Amino acid sequence: MVTTRDWLDECTDLLLRTVDGLSDGDFDAPSALPDWTRRHLVAHVHYNAEALRRLVGWARTGIENRMYASTEQRNAEIEEGSRLPVATLRELVHSSARALAEDLDSLPEQAWRNEVVTAQGRTVPATEIPWMRTREVAVHAMDLAAGIDFTDLPAGLLRALADDVLGKRFAAGHGPDLVRWLTGRSDTAPALGPWL
Repeated sequence: MVTTRDWLDECTDLLLRTVDGLSDGDFDAPSALPDWTRRHLVAHVHYNAEALRRLVGWARTGIENRMYASTEQRNAEIEEGSRLPVATLRELVHSSARALAEDLDSLPEQAWRNEVVTAQGRTVPATEIPWMRTREVAVHAMDLAAGIDFTDLPAGLLRALADDVLGKRFAAGHGPDLVRWLTGRSDTAPALGPWL
């Protein structure tokens, strides 16, 4: 049976292989996200792992430790990270991915039921953390705009991502436009902007 952790490992490997396949100069090229270079994206993926490690620590100890102190702190961290030397960015994105995997592997069974709070303010059990990271590395592997496509992901993961996206888009009030387009009642997909 495929688990979220299997998807996490597979997507992390995909993202890291893609990062490793970029030349140093490639890091300065635009990513698929507005106003972000690949440097910004790699810095974000690194800091996201560190933020999720804080949630794992919260689940383990019961001591609140938010992903980010504020949106401003998160944005500043990414901007500062984007200015690091490429070799440093490569090492950071690899080391934080390894550290998060080790943290997840060592989380005691009972701690997985403990609740933490996401960057969006949702209270979720720690069991959500692997999915949160899977979503990040899967989608941002595409955002590197380096030849990776959603067809490179397993069908089960694509379905899970679609369910997640639709749930969030419906919650944001975009349901009628999406249903109209998905049922072929509109030729124009709704303009929604990036999801992550």
